[in-house]
Amino acid sequence: MTYNWQQNDWLEFSYDSASIMDALLAFSEKSGRVSGLVQGLPQDTRDATIIDILVSEAIKTSEIEGEYLSRQDVMSSIRNNLNLTDTPEKVGDSRAEGVADMVMAARREYQAPLCEDMLFDWHRKLMRGALRVKIGAWRTHSEPMQVVSGAIGKQIVHYEAPPSSDVPNMMRGYIDWFNNTAPQGTMPIAHAPVRSAIAHLYFETIHPFEDGNGRIGRTLSEKALSQGLERPILLSLSKAIESDKKAYYEALKATQKTNDITDWILYFLNLCLYAQTDAEEQIEFTLLKVKFFDTYKERLNERQTKVVRRMLEEGRDGFKGGMSTKKYVTIANTSKPTATRDLQSLIELGAFTVTGGGRSTRYWLNLRTRPLK
Repeated sequence: MTYNWQQNDWLEFSYDSASIMDALLAFSEKSGRVSGLVQGLPQDTRDATIIDILVSEAIKTSEIEGEYLSRQDVMSSIRNNLNLTDTPEKVGDSRAEGVADMVMAARREYQAPLCEDMLFDWHRKLMRGALRVKIGAWRTHSEPMQVVSGAIGKQIVHYEAPPSSDVPNMMRGYIDWFNNTAPQGTMPIAHAPVRSAIAHLYFETIHPFEDGNGRIGRTLSEKALSQGLERPILLSLSKAIESDKKAYYEALKATQKTNDITDWILYFLNLCLYAQTDAEEQIEFTLLKVKFFDTYKERLNERQTKVVRRMLEEGRDGFKGGMSTKKYVTIANTSKPTATRDLQSLIELGAFTVTGGGRSTRYWLNLRTRPLK
């Protein structure tokens, strides 16, 4: 098989501009709406929204690669990066701390030109604590860098990247391309999502690191979007990708066989639109959280407040499986009778709803209704 990087027109990416115009217009409209919504939020609410979306990005970019992190550890790392606490919050997982540090570094320096040192710094953060992986440097192994699936002996090769010996020169070309196509570059690409789509494809094709290429490639996409919009973007591309990983890998695989990237750009634009819709829903959820606490904060005891905060920290997807008496006992560090009374009180207030019965009884936050008298 001949891959895109082996073809004579490599780097002469072509696409049908007319076929992507509707999606570009929709992206521009949604981007403006999300920005307006965020700017209209009170500062505390805006901070909470930004944290929730950054946490989603850090968690989902890891989940795409089969790595599942504690939401609490990632959130603490993000909050530490934003200096939102008097003393740093404890983070138990170096992987969570590393990916959060990378996401935050990319956000802080979104305007800065891309360089080798920046990519190596991101890689060192991301691979913190990793063993048997060359960290903060391009891959140098002589064996082929392949994307494969299937059992040993029956593996299917989906893609083979350029040899390691070609990586330093190819990455110099990539960095030059990234900076030259930026809004202030010598060859600017007018539409941020188009540049973002190419940035991701180009990087993933080279696959310059031993590990972490997908996560860094998605971070580069968000850097490109932020530069084009002239502000740090408020969306999670990784969450959109993770919602249908199969479509992502299939789109990438198909495009790595050709340098006509129309289908890839269309796929990527729809991904951006999905992510922006998700960001709008996240803003709505944050507003509901604020309203919930404004309504109930004077009616909850310390134990109830602790449990409610823990549930809300799980995001709008909710506390997995709902709240049970057993979970309440653990989170609130209390007895079962006290937990039962607290839960019944939350139902009577209208703060919780309940489903099931007996051992299957589950309690859920009621974010949309008024409190009961």
